[in-house]
Amino acid sequence: MSPTAGHALILADGDAPEPADLDRAWPGWDEGIDIVIAADGGARHATGLGRTIDLWVGDGDSLGATGVEALRAAGIPTELSPVDKDESDTELAMLAAAAAGALRVTILGALGGNRVDHALANVWLLAHPALRDRRACLLDDRARIRLLPAGRHDLGGRTGDVVSLFAFGGDAEGLTTGGLRYPLTGEPLRSGWTRGLSNVREGENADLEVGSGRVLVVEIAATL
Repeated sequence: MSPTAGHALILADGDAPEPADLDRAWPGWDEGIDIVIAADGGARHATGLGRTIDLWVGDGDSLGATGVEALRAAGIPTELSPVDKDESDTELAMLAAAAAGALRVTILGALGGNRVDHALANVWLLAHPALRDRRACLLDDRARIRLLPAGRHDLGGRTGDVVSLFAFGGDAEGLTTGGLRYPLTGEPLRSGWTRGLSNVREGENADLEVGSGRVLVVEIAATL
């Protein structure tokens, strides 16, 4: 594994999208990936995605001892943790990506499956202090989820994508949007309210300015 990485891909143990579906929904999603970190059973997704694992982390309860040994036999570095721990396997992978110096982190397999608590935990993971000042998103062939702080942000994508905005961890103030069907102009979003649900990107260029607070941006691909 290289000591620094510009773009880290994390493979979590949820549902894995097909590469062609990802390419269609989010063109350029895999640009510049130079390190792949698997979180426990997420290692199973690597072959289907055409990726080689650079580091495996986790407690092995999903992949199993045989699977972990197979990775080691293939020369893949592994960091085995106790089952009884405070961090999820995906959090361990995210921390490893941050330690590698990644400025961009894309997490696949973080959504779907039969564990809604894991999916919610992965969304909350976007607020982890280790991801501060890094571009991070949860991604599958249906949705892209980002947590954006105060400042101006590019919301570019495909015309027709659904774009929902939610105040995260408290109210967000001074929101101004461009390129969305229902504009905001210096307005607030209140925590717990649904006002920002189901906006629509009207062109490839769209943007969001946040005066204060944080905004969870959930985009649904127009290719559905």
